[in-house]
Amino acid sequence: MNTPASLAQLRFNMIEQQIRPWDVLDLEILDLLAQIRREDYVPEAHRALAFFDMELPLEGANGVSLPGQIMLSPRVEARTLQDLHVQKHESVLEIGTGSGFMAALLAHRAASVLTLEIDPVLAARAATTLARNGVTNVEVRNADGATPLPSGPSFDVIVLSGSVSRIPQNLLGSLKVGGRIAAIVGEEPMMRAHFVTRVSEGKWETVQPWDTIAPRLLGFPEPSRFAF
Repeated sequence: MNTPASLAQLRFNMIEQQIRPWDVLDLEILDLLAQIRREDYVPEAHRALAFFDMELPLEGANGVSLPGQIMLSPRVEARTLQDLHVQKHESVLEIGTGSGFMAALLAHRAASVLTLEIDPVLAARAATTLARNGVTNVEVRNADGATPLPSGPSFDVIVLSGSVSRIPQNLLGSLKVGGRIAAIVGEEPMMRAHFVTRVSEGKWETVQPWDTIAPRLLGFPEPSRFAF
Protein backbone atom coordinates (compact mmCIF):
# COMPACT_ATOMS: atom_id res chain seq x y z
CA MET A 1 0.00 0.00 0.00
CA ASN A 2 1.24 3.46 -0.87
CA THR A 3 1.92 5.75 2.07
CA PRO A 4 1.13 9.50 1.98
CA ALA A 5 4.86 10.13 1.50
CA SER A 6 5.11 7.72 -1.42
CA LEU A 7 1.97 9.18 -3.03
CA ALA A 8 3.46 12.65 -2.72
CA GLN A 9 6.63 11.43 -4.43
CA LEU A 10 4.67 9.76 -7.23
CA ARG A 11 2.67 12.95 -7.75
CA PHE A 12 5.88 15.00 -7.80
CA ASN A 13 7.41 12.64 -10.37
CA MET A 14 4.28 12.86 -12.55
CA ILE A 15 4.49 16.65 -12.58
CA GLU A 16 8.23 16.92 -13.10
CA GLN A 17 8.80 14.01 -15.50
CA GLN A 18 5.59 13.98 -17.58
CA ILE A 19 3.73 17.27 -17.30
CA ARG A 20 6.39 19.97 -17.09
CA PRO A 21 8.39 18.51 -20.05
CA TRP A 22 5.19 18.77 -22.12
CA ASP A 23 5.45 22.57 -21.90
CA VAL A 24 3.07 22.91 -18.97
CA LEU A 25 4.94 25.71 -17.21
CA ASP A 26 2.14 27.72 -15.59
CA LEU A 27 2.99 27.56 -11.89
CA GLU A 28 -0.66 27.85 -10.85
CA ILE A 29 -1.52 24.79 -12.96
CA LEU A 30 1.42 22.83 -11.57
CA ASP A 31 0.45 23.77 -8.01
CA LEU A 32 -3.14 22.68 -8.67
CA LEU A 33 -1.97 19.30 -9.96
CA ALA A 34 0.03 18.89 -6.76
CA GLN A 35 -3.05 19.62 -4.66
CA ILE A 36 -5.83 17.68 -6.40
CA ARG A 37 -5.53 13.99 -5.54
CA ARG A 38 -5.74 12.27 -8.92
CA GLU A 39 -5.74 8.87 -7.22
CA ASP A 40 -9.15 9.66 -5.66
CA TYR A 41 -10.70 9.71 -9.13
CA VAL A 42 -9.06 6.58 -10.54
CA PRO A 43 -11.03 3.29 -10.48
CA GLU A 44 -9.91 1.07 -7.61
CA ALA A 45 -8.59 -1.63 -9.97
CA HIS A 46 -6.18 0.86 -11.60
CA ARG A 47 -5.28 3.08 -8.65
CA ALA A 48 -1.66 1.93 -8.69
CA LEU A 49 -1.41 3.49 -12.18
CA ALA A 50 -2.87 6.87 -11.18
CA PHE A 51 0.35 8.79 -11.86
CA PHE A 52 1.50 6.95 -14.98
CA ASP A 53 1.68 8.59 -18.42
CA MET A 54 -1.24 6.65 -19.84
CA GLU A 55 -4.98 6.59 -20.35
CA LEU A 56 -6.88 4.56 -17.76
CA PRO A 57 -10.06 2.57 -18.49
CA LEU A 58 -13.24 3.41 -16.60
CA GLU A 59 -15.58 0.74 -15.30
CA GLY A 60 -19.34 0.27 -15.30
CA ALA A 61 -21.55 -1.04 -12.51
CA ASN A 62 -20.31 -4.62 -12.92
CA GLY A 63 -16.62 -3.70 -12.80
CA VAL A 64 -16.15 -4.31 -16.53
CA SER A 65 -14.29 -1.65 -18.52
CA LEU A 66 -16.61 0.50 -20.63
CA PRO A 67 -15.61 0.63 -24.32
CA GLY A 68 -14.11 3.98 -25.18
CA GLN A 69 -14.51 5.39 -21.66
CA ILE A 70 -11.16 6.46 -20.24
CA MET A 71 -9.32 8.99 -18.11
CA LEU A 72 -7.06 10.99 -20.38
CA SER A 73 -3.35 10.95 -19.56
CA PRO A 74 -2.22 13.52 -16.96
CA ARG A 75 -0.16 15.53 -19.44
CA VAL A 76 -3.07 15.93 -21.89
CA GLU A 77 -5.38 17.11 -19.10
CA ALA A 78 -2.75 19.51 -17.78
CA ARG A 79 -1.84 20.98 -21.17
CA THR A 80 -5.52 21.44 -22.06
CA LEU A 81 -6.15 23.24 -18.78
CA GLN A 82 -3.14 25.50 -19.27
CA ASP A 83 -3.94 26.41 -22.88
CA LEU A 84 -7.57 27.31 -22.08
CA HIS A 85 -6.57 30.06 -19.60
CA VAL A 86 -9.73 29.57 -17.53
CA GLN A 87 -10.56 32.56 -15.32
CA LYS A 88 -12.27 32.67 -11.91
CA HIS A 89 -15.39 34.42 -13.22
CA GLU A 90 -16.01 32.04 -16.12
CA SER A 91 -18.59 29.31 -16.71
CA VAL A 92 -17.42 26.00 -18.17
CA LEU A 93 -19.13 23.16 -20.01
CA GLU A 94 -17.32 19.82 -20.13
CA ILE A 95 -18.51 16.99 -22.35
CA GLY A 96 -17.35 13.59 -21.17
CA THR A 97 -17.17 13.66 -17.36
CA GLY A 98 -15.56 10.25 -17.06
CA SER A 99 -14.03 10.01 -13.59
CA GLY A 100 -14.65 13.67 -12.74
CA PHE A 101 -10.96 14.55 -12.43
CA MET A 102 -10.91 17.11 -15.25
CA ALA A 103 -14.08 18.66 -13.84
CA ALA A 104 -12.32 19.00 -10.48
CA LEU A 105 -9.37 20.76 -12.11
CA LEU A 106 -11.68 23.08 -14.05
CA ALA A 107 -13.71 23.82 -10.93
CA HIS A 108 -10.67 25.22 -9.14
CA ARG A 109 -10.09 27.63 -12.03
CA ALA A 110 -13.68 28.67 -12.88
CA ALA A 111 -16.81 30.02 -11.24
CA SER A 112 -18.92 27.03 -12.24
CA VAL A 113 -18.71 23.82 -14.26
CA LEU A 114 -21.49 21.85 -15.93
CA THR A 115 -20.18 18.44 -16.97
CA LEU A 116 -22.16 15.99 -19.10
CA GLU A 117 -21.68 12.22 -18.98
CA ILE A 118 -23.58 9.82 -21.24
CA ASP A 119 -23.12 6.79 -18.94
CA PRO A 120 -25.36 6.97 -15.85
CA VAL A 121 -23.04 4.88 -13.68
CA LEU A 122 -20.03 7.09 -14.43
CA ALA A 123 -22.11 10.23 -13.90
CA ALA A 124 -23.31 9.10 -10.47
CA ARG A 125 -19.84 7.95 -9.44
CA ALA A 126 -18.20 11.20 -10.55
CA ALA A 127 -20.78 13.27 -8.66
CA THR A 128 -20.11 11.25 -5.51
CA THR A 129 -16.34 11.56 -5.86
CA LEU A 130 -16.47 15.31 -6.46
CA ALA A 131 -18.71 15.83 -3.44
CA ARG A 132 -16.45 13.66 -1.27
CA ASN A 133 -13.50 15.84 -2.27
CA GLY A 134 -15.31 19.06 -1.45
CA VAL A 135 -15.85 20.27 -5.02
CA THR A 136 -19.09 22.22 -4.77
CA ASN A 137 -19.23 24.29 -7.97
CA VAL A 138 -19.64 21.37 -10.39
CA GLU A 139 -22.96 20.02 -11.64
CA VAL A 140 -22.71 16.50 -13.07
CA ARG A 141 -25.54 15.73 -15.48
CA ASN A 142 -26.29 12.35 -17.06
CA ALA A 143 -26.78 13.53 -20.64
CA ASP A 144 -25.60 12.99 -24.20
CA GLY A 145 -23.22 15.83 -24.99
CA ALA A 146 -23.77 15.30 -28.71
CA THR A 147 -27.41 16.39 -28.35
CA PRO A 148 -27.82 20.01 -29.43
CA LEU A 149 -27.75 22.49 -26.56
CA PRO A 150 -30.27 25.30 -26.14
CA SER A 151 -29.47 28.01 -28.68
CA GLY A 152 -27.50 31.08 -27.74
CA PRO A 153 -24.19 31.79 -26.04
CA SER A 154 -24.08 30.24 -22.59
CA PHE A 155 -20.48 29.37 -21.71
CA ASP A 156 -17.07 31.00 -21.54
CA VAL A 157 -15.23 27.69 -21.97
CA ILE A 158 -16.19 24.33 -23.47
CA VAL A 159 -13.98 21.26 -23.07
CA LEU A 160 -14.39 18.00 -24.97
CA SER A 161 -12.71 15.30 -22.89
CA GLY A 162 -12.20 12.95 -25.80
CA SER A 163 -11.83 13.19 -29.56
CA VAL A 164 -14.24 14.11 -32.35
CA SER A 165 -13.94 14.05 -36.14
CA ARG A 166 -14.79 17.77 -36.24
CA ILE A 167 -15.96 20.41 -33.77
CA PRO A 168 -19.77 20.52 -33.73
CA GLN A 169 -21.16 23.85 -34.93
CA ASN A 170 -23.81 23.96 -32.21
CA LEU A 171 -21.07 23.95 -29.57
CA LEU A 172 -19.37 26.88 -31.24
CA GLY A 173 -22.67 28.72 -31.08
CA SER A 174 -22.86 28.09 -27.33
CA LEU A 175 -19.72 30.15 -26.68
CA LYS A 176 -19.88 33.72 -25.47
CA VAL A 177 -17.74 36.30 -27.28
CA GLY A 178 -14.23 35.76 -25.94
CA GLY A 179 -15.08 32.15 -25.16
CA ARG A 180 -12.87 29.18 -26.02
CA ILE A 181 -13.49 25.57 -26.93
CA ALA A 182 -10.91 22.80 -26.63
CA ALA A 183 -11.19 19.55 -28.56
CA ILE A 184 -8.98 16.79 -29.91
CA VAL A 185 -9.88 16.55 -33.60
CA GLY A 186 -8.98 14.14 -36.38
CA GLU A 187 -8.59 10.48 -37.23
CA GLU A 188 -6.09 7.96 -35.96
CA PRO A 189 -3.14 7.96 -36.22
CA MET A 190 -3.13 11.76 -36.53
CA MET A 191 -5.13 14.00 -34.21
CA ARG A 192 -4.47 17.56 -33.07
CA ALA A 193 -5.66 19.65 -30.17
CA HIS A 194 -7.85 22.50 -31.45
CA PHE A 195 -8.47 25.67 -29.44
CA VAL A 196 -11.13 27.87 -31.03
CA THR A 197 -11.84 31.38 -29.72
CA ARG A 198 -14.98 33.36 -30.54
CA VAL A 199 -13.34 36.75 -30.98
CA SER A 200 -16.55 38.52 -32.07
CA GLU A 201 -19.94 37.76 -33.56
CA GLY A 202 -19.27 35.58 -36.58
CA LYS A 203 -15.49 35.59 -36.20
CA TRP A 204 -13.40 32.72 -34.88
CA GLU A 205 -9.70 32.08 -34.42
CA THR A 206 -8.25 28.57 -34.22
CA VAL A 207 -4.85 27.31 -33.08
CA GLN A 208 -3.65 23.71 -33.18
CA PRO A 209 -0.61 23.70 -30.89
CA TRP A 210 0.04 19.99 -30.25
CA ASP A 211 -0.64 16.43 -31.34
CA THR A 212 -2.18 13.63 -29.33
CA ILE A 213 -4.61 10.72 -29.74
CA ALA A 214 -7.73 10.05 -27.67
CA PRO A 215 -10.73 7.72 -27.88
CA ARG A 216 -13.90 9.08 -29.46
CA LEU A 217 -16.56 10.81 -27.43
CA LEU A 218 -19.72 8.76 -27.79
CA GLY A 219 -22.59 10.02 -29.91
CA PHE A 220 -20.78 12.51 -32.14
CA PRO A 221 -21.07 11.95 -35.91
CA GLU A 222 -18.31 10.39 -37.95
CA PRO A 223 -17.45 11.46 -41.51
CA SER A 224 -18.94 9.35 -44.27
CA ARG A 225 -16.66 6.56 -45.46
CA PHE A 226 -18.61 6.08 -48.68
CA ALA A 227 -16.77 6.78 -51.92
CA PHE A 228 -17.50 6.04 -55.58
